[in-house]
Amino acid sequence: MAIERTLSIIKPDAVAKNVIGQITSRFEAAGLKVVAAKLVQLSRAEAEQFYGVHRARPFFKDLVDFMLSGPVMIQVLEGEDAIAKNRDLMGATDPKKAAPGTIRADFADSIDANAVHGSDAPETAAAEVAFFFAGLNVYSR
Repeated sequence: MAIERTLSIIKPDAVAKNVIGQITSRFEAAGLKVVAAKLVQLSRAEAEQFYGVHRARPFFKDLVDFMLSGPVMIQVLEGEDAIAKNRDLMGATDPKKAAPGTIRADFADSIDANAVHGSDAPETAAAEVAFFFAGLNVYSR
């Protein structure tokens, strides 16, 4: 297995519930290391650009508005097979369909307020990490 990096966003609903630490501890318990992190309030321009791939979809405006509804914790996770591992930890996008014990099953309220975002492929992860951590010296263990 390869050492990978992936982007994780703990979304406004989970930040408001004060579960950043509980979610991050799940990443760490699964062998993922947090190598960069920041708590930010996204601007409309940032949210629209980041989620631009969904611009033509009917949920785009609601997604952007949701991501602006409060601060988000943005993290770079590193570890063996980090992308797939993170996606397994998150669970299905719809928390009603997420396996018990996954982040979304435990902390998400709905398919819209679903607690976390994670990169879905190596190319996406590289682009997403660069979007939020461009030019920063991301720690490597």
